[in-house]
Amino acid sequence: QAVEAKLTAIQADNALKLEQMRATVDEKLAATLEQRLGESFKQVAERLEQVHRGLGEMQTLARDVGSLNRVLTNVKTRGVFGEVQLAGLLEQVFTPEQYGTNVATVPGSRERVEFAIRLPGRDHDGVVWLPIDAKFPREDYERLLDAQEHGDVDAARLAGDALERQVRKQAREIHDKYVAPPHTTEFAILFLPTEGLYAEVLRRPGLVEALQRDQRIAVAGPTTLLALMTSFQMGF
Repeated sequence: QAVEAKLTAIQADNALKLEQMRATVDEKLAATLEQRLGESFKQVAERLEQVHRGLGEMQTLARDVGSLNRVLTNVKTRGVFGEVQLAGLLEQVFTPEQYGTNVATVPGSRERVEFAIRLPGRDHDGVVWLPIDAKFPREDYERLLDAQEHGDVDAARLAGDALERQVRKQAREIHDKYVAPPHTTEFAILFLPTEGLYAEVLRRPGLVEALQRDQRIAVAGPTTLLALMTSFQMGF
């Protein structure tokens, strides 16, 4: 009876201790789970806040790109874009006395070229101008890029032909307005402000050669123009 009573007491005591241990473990697990979940939700909230800020920055960037697109849509502003880039290239190479801006290269003409390089003439004080005009046929070039991106061969061909016609027209205008030997060189330079556009013009079969032969117009992109101007600077 004594042993049985003792065993009963031990069983009751063990059951109580096990219940206390279970309650303690449940409490610890609950606290730990709550802490971990809280930390996880905090991290998720921080990440979401960062994503929200990133989206806001992307929206701002999209608005800026849209503003730039609207700016370049304007024909006059696009011309200014090419002029600014051309001016920057000339400033890198020449002194202000070695080139002019808004120059009337043809005596008696009201047409003024954006930039002209001042070359020495036959007379001691004579000047021969080398006209440089920036052009940016953006619409035709964008249509060509869109067609190439979508793999539309016919649309790419039509856009390429339109771009070629526009470049030929602009070259002819430069020649007719600004080239008049012996007051100018026998040729002028048509400056294309992006390397992609310049590469596309070079890709047109026979276009650059025809402009040089028929219109006395040399086509140059940013890198080509810089190299050409550097060679002139060495001549100076």
